Amino acid sequence: MSSAWLTLIEDEDGADIVQELLEKSKTGDAVILVSFMSFMEVYYITLQERDVNEAQARVNLMSVLPVSRTESDTHLAILASELKAAHHLSVADAWIAALAKAENAVLVHKDPEFEQIEAVIKVMKLP
Repeated sequence: MSSAWLTLIEDEDGADIVQELLEKSKTGDAVILVSFMSFMEVYYITLQERDVNEAQARVNLMSVLPVSRTESDTHLAILASELKAAHHLSVADAWIAALAKAENAVLVHKDPEFEQIEAVIKVMKLP
């Protein structure tokens, strides 16, 4: 999901799809769950590529959009651990995938690392 956020923020290919999903969430036609890890990833990637002001602005934007931020808990930690052990995922991606799995949600992404879990989690690949 972090890659979907960056796609939207940087207006890359697929930004229109993310925007459409946000519109559906705004009208109640969809629910968008965002892992706490996506906030961290957007922040640190922006710090690496830009600066602290831009990183804060991006996280602030994510916070006011019609999404539900999900924090860590024991159940998600166990799912993330199982996904990490079974697949070659980063720790952050394991947490993000665990949320999708726990909620039987569709993971929207642009990250090739998620291709290996398509058999266990529903995904929507952005262009």
